Amino acid sequence: MAASLWVGPRGTINNYPGFNPSVDAEAIRKAIKGIGTDEKTLINILTERSNAQRQLIVKQYQEAYEQALKADLKGDLSGHFEHVMVALITAPAVFDAKQLKKSMRGMGTDEDTLIEILTTRTSRQMKEISQAYYTAYKKNLRDDISSETSGDFRKALLTLADTLYDAGEKKWGTDEDKFTEILCLRSFPQLKLTFDEYRNISQKDIEDSIKGELSGHFEDLLLAVVRCTRNTPAFLAGRLHQALKGAGTDEFTLNRIMVSRSEIDLLDIRREFKKHYGCSLYSAIQSDTSGDYRTVLLKICGGDD
Repeated sequence: MAASLWVGPRGTINNYPGFNPSVDAEAIRKAIKGIGTDEKTLINILTERSNAQRQLIVKQYQEAYEQALKADLKGDLSGHFEHVMVALITAPAVFDAKQLKKSMRGMGTDEDTLIEILTTRTSRQMKEISQAYYTAYKKNLRDDISSETSGDFRKALLTLADTLYDAGEKKWGTDEDKFTEILCLRSFPQLKLTFDEYRNISQKDIEDSIKGELSGHFEDLLLAVVRCTRNTPAFLAGRLHQALKGAGTDEFTLNRIMVSRSEIDLLDIRREFKKHYGCSLYSAIQSDTSGDYRTVLLKICGGDD
């Protein structure tokens, strides 16, 4: 797995200088197996190493102790804290594959998660996610999306999933198909130009047109494509804001975005969050979470703005 695919210039977590996987594996083992778990050590090591480095720790741990680190963490930790710690030691493509599976499992599909992952991952990332999905579940991601969704929403999601493999030339019929074709078969720079041109011709913003013409999950998906094209960090800041506001916290979304963007663009997401919502992401997490779970998220966040 090419780690570079999952690393961008604006992350909060970078490679740890002087990294030594056997020293880390031993410290983690002590933290787990000692009298009472030493959460502080676990948090410090796992949030101060890049995902590529964590994969080496996982390997070293298995070799040294003949036990899976994931199983030991699951056995020792619980709740949201456990989920985020396990997420940190999971390879990015495998993590996304699991998130997609979870969003399609059981009663009702979590369309927002499907939309978020399919619109914010690059084509090369999607290729790896699809491979990881097949390896884990012996099922084709496209087939599962197809059986869990319907109508124009399904068509657009599948176009997006396919485009992310290879943008093929297809012949389309209805206006909905036209929307889908334009939004899902073009690259972000092409789309930016298309939206500017659309505004010149129609004197209307494309978002307003989508809201006026479409509805439901199909509308949500196409709006997400437009927003990601314009500003992916702002789109993800919006998702975090949704996850943190209101009565309960949506930890599923919070964990996914914090972990999956921590080495790509979390600094930009923090900036957009502050700009749009008037408080820092750090303070929003601080007031909405507690205990070790809060500590690990704040470490991933990397600072207050």
